[in-house]
Amino acid sequence: MNLSLRPRQWAIFLTFAAGFLCAQGAVDRSLDWVTPAMTAPRVVHETFRSASAEGPVSYHLYIPPAYRDDPPRRFPVVYWLHGSGGGLPGIAPLARQFDAAIAAGKVPPCLVVFVNGLKSGMYVDWKDGSAPVETVIVRDLISHLDATYRTIATREGRLIDGFSMGGYGAARLGFKFPEVFGSVSLMGAGPLQPDIRADAPRAGKARVADLMKRVYGGDPDYFGRVSPRALAALNAPRLTAATRIRMVVGTADETYANNVAFHAHLQGLGIPHEWIVLDGVDHDPLKTLRALGDRHWAFYREAFTTP
Repeated sequence: MNLSLRPRQWAIFLTFAAGFLCAQGAVDRSLDWVTPAMTAPRVVHETFRSASAEGPVSYHLYIPPAYRDDPPRRFPVVYWLHGSGGGLPGIAPLARQFDAAIAAGKVPPCLVVFVNGLKSGMYVDWKDGSAPVETVIVRDLISHLDATYRTIATREGRLIDGFSMGGYGAARLGFKFPEVFGSVSLMGAGPLQPDIRADAPRAGKARVADLMKRVYGGDPDYFGRVSPRALAALNAPRLTAATRIRMVVGTADETYANNVAFHAHLQGLGIPHEWIVLDGVDHDPLKTLRALGDRHWAFYREAFTTP
């Protein structure tokens, strides 16, 4: 099954999706839609006008040397989703890892978008409409990048990855939009459990209550409907047909048990995925990447070199 979209089909899809993605309500422009710029090798800080957020939204972008040296060439894109707190301190070390891996030939040259998912945006359209984070990314950011840079503007040219809240977001967006993302990676992901109110290993009751109220409108049914669990079940045939999926978690990570349960959930749905357990690694993105070593880049390499 070929799930890629031609440019005109992609434009139609984005227009059609907007009617379903946008929540009702006023957008909260007091949120951190524009972050401070972080300095890192080959990384630029940019903003674009988001119709969904009703104003400017920022992102950081790693641009490999080949982008300058080979003007006709188009490049695959990694969408990196940060964890809670905003993820700004992680941009420089992650960019250096990509730069070194590309220079060593471990992964093909690619653009890496460090997405602004707000400090606790959860990569979902908030139920009250105040933060349409999902729509900003899927409708506005991707189309902006495809129009501005020499991207491979097909699902095969897009990989979405993330850690912790970012892993949850990668699973959400990758599983909901298999026609947009060809490869999905979730590392130390959470929350993957059916009910965050009863099972939140890295969040206290106060934080869970705040997230439930602000993001999910205090509605546990909404949390369930937009969860990776529900989206995997909804799109299992399409994910099975053409999406490359990877799960990574450390045995000392507080999210380990919930990741094991989610791995079993995907198995029960018949969705193929790579399952990597890192012995003794806790909930730390850089430790996770160091423990993965070349296995990390093997997933990217396969994603960007397999037709």
